Amino acid sequence: MKIKLMGSQTDLTSATSVGNASLVRVFNGTNAAILMTQKAGSAVVGTMSVGAGAVEHVIKQPAHTLEGGAGLKVVHVAHKS
Repeated sequence: MKIKLMGSQTDLTSATSVGNASLVRVFNGTNAAILMTQKAGSAVVGTMSVGAGAVEHVIKQPAHTLEGGAGLKVVHVAHKS
């Protein structure tokens, strides 16, 4: 998969839509799994654990937010097969 960066990396210390992204690359730079939460306003859409050192790609609605702490680094990306 080829990735196109659509913004600058940040973390999930506070809830963020990651620049209204619909595809987000998530990296856990810690030595432990971290729970990430996706929300629509204050309603939880879903949660998932991001393993230590893992990279995940999350598809979401642009207005939805992600949160999970400073250990999770995120960036808005586009993809191409």
